[in-house]
Amino acid sequence: MNKKPITTPRERMLKNIRKALLEKRDNPYPNYEDSPVYPPNHELLEIIFAEELNKISGHFLFCEDEIQFIENILNLAEEKDWLKIICWDTKLQQLLKKYDYPYIGDDSGFVDAEVGITTCEALIARNGSVLVSSAQQSGRRLSVYPHTHIVLAYASQLVMDLKDAFALLKEKYEEHLPSNITVITGPSRTADIEKTLVLGAHGPKEFYVFLIDDSTMPTEDLDKKE
Repeated sequence: MNKKPITTPRERMLKNIRKALLEKRDNPYPNYEDSPVYPPNHELLEIIFAEELNKISGHFLFCEDEIQFIENILNLAEEKDWLKIICWDTKLQQLLKKYDYPYIGDDSGFVDAEVGITTCEALIARNGSVLVSSAQQSGRRLSVYPHTHIVLAYASQLVMDLKDAFALLKEKYEEHLPSNITVITGPSRTADIEKTLVLGAHGPKEFYVFLIDDSTMPTEDLDKKE
């Protein structure tokens, strides 16, 4: 009487894999890439972003125009007693110069910098995050080293999810994507020490996002943003 050969768990697993590869099945999720990861949220992106940023200890300031941005940042600098503010983005420098806002335009005082002002690639409303890249003139240092990081963004840069932010990057850079893409979610934080949350452990302790409404900006001003 022939005995049935005993197969090992590994052999049974390989047999099932071969069987699955031979059987052709329809994709059960044909529209997976196009389907939303989260349930739709019908609130304004500005409101969602502000609420989520606030949850992670960030600060959100909405500005109707560039003049209000300068007014807000002047008031904040006076309140916080900021003296050494660094900005390396030339277009952002032009905006600051236009309203005679004082800043350091080189890295001569970088070590003593209190505040770094940068632009961004996109704002992600879903989790209150900011997308930056190595293609920006401010590089990576200004968003990491100073105790305070200020981001100037425009309403047209607001998207719901991360995949939408990457779509903006592909549209902007096409096949030449930046070598480094970083998602900043609030100020730096850690809970490694006795499970106590500490802000500013590995980067900025304070994080501000100034959002300018560019929906009514003149065409020539919109061109300057690019």
